[in-house]
Amino acid sequence: MDLHDLKPNEGKKQKRIRVARGTGGKGGKTAGRGTKGYGARSGSGGKLYREGGNLPFFRRLPFKRGFTPPNQTIYNEINLDQLEGFRAKAKVNPETLDAARLLRKPERPVVIMGRGDVKKAYTVQVHRVTAGARSKIEAAGGTVEIIE
Repeated sequence: MDLHDLKPNEGKKQKRIRVARGTGGKGGKTAGRGTKGYGARSGSGGKLYREGGNLPFFRRLPFKRGFTPPNQTIYNEINLDQLEGFRAKAKVNPETLDAARLLRKPERPVVIMGRGDVKKAYTVQVHRVTAGARSKIEAAGGTVEIIE
């Protein structure tokens, strides 16, 4: 299929009604707008925010609350139970974690979280480690280094 072969489904595109072309034609004279009033004027019903007394839709949505800091650091979170695939005395750093396909976005810093247990000694070199994870790694005979 090429770009020039694309076309909309049958019946999808309908011809627009040309309104207000004299009293004899369909939709002539007032063009289906009734007579006088707000809805008969040009430009009426334009403001998205206005709902005639109801709380406007945009103010009903929850996402305008609070503040999201623009420069926050988002980490790749790795739990201890994910390190079971590494052999004993292995180096665990962002490069080896990426090679093991454990990082979602390799450009982000890595944090080791404490879920699971450690049975082998690892040399862990990451950007951040939780206190529980550090104690479990060191109890198994491993070491932890923080990358700046």
